[in-house]
Amino acid sequence: MKRAGLLLALLLAACSGGQAPANKAEKPQDLEKAAIERGLVRNPADTDVAGLYARDTDRICIVPDEELGYRIGAFVDYGDRITCSGSGRASRVGEALHIEFGEDGSCSFDAKYDGDKIAFPGALPDGCNKFCAKRASYAGLEVARLSESAAEAAAMRDANGKRLCGAN
Repeated sequence: MKRAGLLLALLLAACSGGQAPANKAEKPQDLEKAAIERGLVRNPADTDVAGLYARDTDRICIVPDEELGYRIGAFVDYGDRITCSGSGRASRVGEALHIEFGEDGSCSFDAKYDGDKIAFPGALPDGCNKFCAKRASYAGLEVARLSESAAEAAAMRDANGKRLCGAN
């Protein structure tokens, strides 16, 4: 009987692979975190949001401002005078970029910032419509960083030649 017990114990040990059971409290590593650790993706916490961003004819400029945090300007051009052009202020908290166009605060929303890209939400307050002509909209605007230069960002102009982030 002793042999049978010993044999059973050896069989059970062989079936388990000799490994301790996995800790169920451990979480699989987040893909974005793994990419940041390996240097494949820029860590948003380590980057300054100031710079010039673009995709096709869409542009966003962001420059530091001592009083406002950041000045921001955005220009969208679909052709045939279907455009949006506005400027205001921005502040950053982690991956959120709080944006306010105009003086009255009626176009205020949070965009996503990942270190290289800025993405506006798909639905914006009605107050943002006053910055757009015809069917144009800022909704869903997504741009990627072109430059980290505040001087280049300050030089950005809309279709009428107005500087959106710098002094006119």
